[in-house]
Amino acid sequence: MLASTQFLSFGEYVLYKGSGSSYSINSAEPIEVFYNLRIDLDKLQYAAYIAKIVEDVTNENDTSYNILQLVLNTIYTISEMDIDKDLVLAVFKLRLLTLIGFTPNVFECVSCGRKDGITHFSIRDNGIKCEACAKHDKSVIHMQGSTLYAIRYAVMGEAKKLFSFSVPEECAEELKLIAKVYLDEKLEKNYKFEKII
Repeated sequence: MLASTQFLSFGEYVLYKGSGSSYSINSAEPIEVFYNLRIDLDKLQYAAYIAKIVEDVTNENDTSYNILQLVLNTIYTISEMDIDKDLVLAVFKLRLLTLIGFTPNVFECVSCGRKDGITHFSIRDNGIKCEACAKHDKSVIHMQGSTLYAIRYAVMGEAKKLFSFSVPEECAEELKLIAKVYLDEKLEKNYKFEKII
């Protein structure tokens, strides 16, 4: 059962409950072992970072199908596709926060309700703000229109196509910053990602 039980393997498992709260594996069949992660240290670092965040927001025996789907799609994208892994990570963070109850308001200013003139994302108030309302909020991060569309897609887009978009480099940097600060603030933890290569 080694292939099915190694870190970052996805499989089908038959468990039986032992004494107390422990489980034992009766049988296991691998479905996906993400081989490319095992031969690329850079990709492995991203996948391990994702696993750490997910471990912090899920509990044993909880039904977390949507989170599992997100994790599998994210790890598959990192493993198999040659795209900006930091952008993938940003989209993952925003979607994960949405799934666990921190859905940001991304369709109108959270202060005045305006739908146009949106220029900032408020970490404190969980959503977007127009320029006028942003002046009174020290937690805002400036963003361009393309960044707003990317955030909307990360929050509301179809799960299977979550990573099938691109944005200009400047917007990607804004998206990465917003996702990092929003995640750290809502989970009350500073998630540092340091590349070792």
